[in-house]
Amino acid sequence: MSVGAAPSLFVLETISTMGEEELDALPYGVIQLDAQGVILRYNKCESRLSGLAPQDVIGKNFFREVAPCTQMKDFYGRFCDGVAAGKLHCTFRYHFAFGGNPRDVTITLFLNDRKQTVWLLVQDFKPEKT
Repeated sequence: MSVGAAPSLFVLETISTMGEEELDALPYGVIQLDAQGVILRYNKCESRLSGLAPQDVIGKNFFREVAPCTQMKDFYGRFCDGVAAGKLHCTFRYHFAFGGNPRDVTITLFLNDRKQTVWLLVQDFKPEKT
């Protein structure tokens, strides 16, 4: 199985210039984090998939307050290491074990070095058909 199709490099390089309507039009969840993991932006797709309203999560720490299950080396560790290095672009599978809404997803973390923010993109994982 592959990790799944990651967002295009064009999307990753231009995402920080997108307005709210453009972010909301993307077919996957988009979360913008500052260097400490505080949520700055949260698109409608991620709101629909997670069941969490943007106004309830913006300003909160993603890793401590919104998704504490991500405080592990394979997720939070990658985020911290990438922010410290000033370079982050990785894609990996993850399982959100939410009580009523567990999800297998593909995560992309991308550091925008001009803005010093990290984009966290969440796509439902779809195994390759054989």
